[in-house]
Order: sequence, then C-alpha cells, then structure tokens
Amino acid sequence: MAMALGYFDGVHLGHQSVIKEAKAKANEFGWKSAVMTFDPHPSVVLGKSEQRVTYLTPLEDKIDIIKELGIDFLFIVHFTTEFASLLPQEFIDQYVIALNVGHVIAGFDFAYGRMGKGNMETIPFHSRGQFGATVVPKFALGEEKVSTTLIRTELKVGNVDRLPTLLGRFYTTTGTVEHGEKRGRTIGFPTANIDVSEDYLLPPTGVYAVRLKIGQSWYAGVCNRGYKPTFHQELNKQTIEVHLFDFSGDIYGQIVTVEWHLRLRSEQKFAGIQELVTQIEQDKQNALSYFMHNSI
Repeated sequence: MAMALGYFDGVHLGHQSVIKEAKAKANEFGWKSAVMTFDPHPSVVLGKSEQRVTYLTPLEDKIDIIKELGIDFLFIVHFTTEFASLLPQEFIDQYVIALNVGHVIAGFDFAYGRMGKGNMETIPFHSRGQFGATVVPKFALGEEKVSTTLIRTELKVGNVDRLPTLLGRFYTTTGTVEHGEKRGRTIGFPTANIDVSEDYLLPPTGVYAVRLKIGQSWYAGVCNRGYKPTFHQELNKQTIEVHLFDFSGDIYGQIVTVEWHLRLRSEQKFAGIQELVTQIEQDKQNALSYFMHNSI
C-alpha cells in the first residue's frame, strides 16, 4: 500500500493534498491506497494544557470524507498512553512495516513515536529500507498556511463564509431533530430544533444563513444558534434552530446535516414578540438574498 499518515482533523485542503498524493503513489505503483489516522486527539491523552476535545470532523465525518476521496483502506489507531510511549522505531516496525506498506506520505510537520522524536527527516533511517517516503510541503493560500488551527480560529469568531477556501467545502455539523419548545410555529416561523453531538466545534451564537440536508436533499434556511434570550432569563442551554424556506413535513428523530454559509448577525434580546418577528423576517430576507447571489 501507499499510506498517508496524519491526524487530519477537518480533512482540509492541506490534508487533502497529502491524501491525494497517497492516491497518486498507489496508482503509480499499481498498489492500494491507505490512510492511517488516530483517535482521540493526542492532546487529550498526553494531558496537554489545551486539550482538543471538540473536532472539525468527529471520527464518523472524517471516515465519510476520506471514503469520498476514493481511498481503499482506512486504519484508525486508538491513541493511548501505551501507544504514545512507543519508540519511533517501534511505531514504524509495528504500524508501517508490519502492514506491508511500500510507501509513506505525510506532511512536512508529521511526527511519530515517543515525545514526537520521529519525523519526516528520520523516517528513511527508521524504514529499514522496507519502504519509500514522500514529504508533502505546507499548503498555503498566499502567505498563510492552511491549518486546523487557522480553521478553528476562523470558526470561533463566526467566519463560516471563509471556511470553504480552507476546507474545500462548507463547514457541516450533523445532529438529530428533537422536539423543541414549538414556539416558532406560533409566530409564523416553524423551526427544526437540532441536537448536535458535543464532539463538534460549533460557531459562536448568532443568526446564520444555512442549508439543511434531509435525506438526500438540501434546503436553504436561516439558523439561530444561541440561548433565545427574548424568552429565557437563565441562559444555560444553547440550541440550534433552523427555519427552512421551502419545506414542510415531520422530521422529528431524523438525522440531518447543517451546512454553515454566512453569519448574518449576533444574537440579541428583543423587547417583545413583534420586534423579534420583524427581525426574523429581515434575517430571512438577508439569507434569501445571500442564496440568490450564491447559487450552490
């Protein structure tokens, strides 16, 4: 096999360049293509000061995206303290040579083995002459390196419209439609209340232009992510509510995907229902205008 190595959270354009190189090498040699990734994030197991417990692509999403890239085999290594303590040579022996890998592909900053002592400069030494290696240089837009850190930073401030240039697609989160307070329908804006896994890194509170995938179809809408301060004094539970423009039907219990397109405004508290309804209508028009000018 030709195998790409990496954590690949987000499977962004930089990651894709590594994975596509593995595919190209496999085609060149007439082999199978493979990706090896790790779960959970090493920072959780190694007790780093900043632990990454939320992800751009929780494992199921990562599996789906790598599958879509046309990779033959995906190896998911359970990252444990025992695994982290392997010497670089032990990692290569047990996880590369033992899998009959003929060529390894990784980013220039990939590290392996205890304390990250192994890297792409040491890999020819550790290979025991059993496989070749390709180092993929940093993937940059202008002067800026495309990285998971950059994407997380943009997402945390709500710049969801910037993410397609980094991810190669819009940011998505998947969840289950649950019963909400059913207040939306009483003011003319019925919403799907979506319970999203805590594994996702979510954009900040506010109102967004989104699309929602129900079954195999996509529907445009407007989403409120927040605490609904107009109706709640105690702001303790955040919700994701999507009002769709052209959809009617019962979707309770269904698994749906939110595709985040544009942050329209921050969440705010209104003096009363009428003020809220007026603003939601304005949000709807702004979202419709966005989708009209950005046909997907």
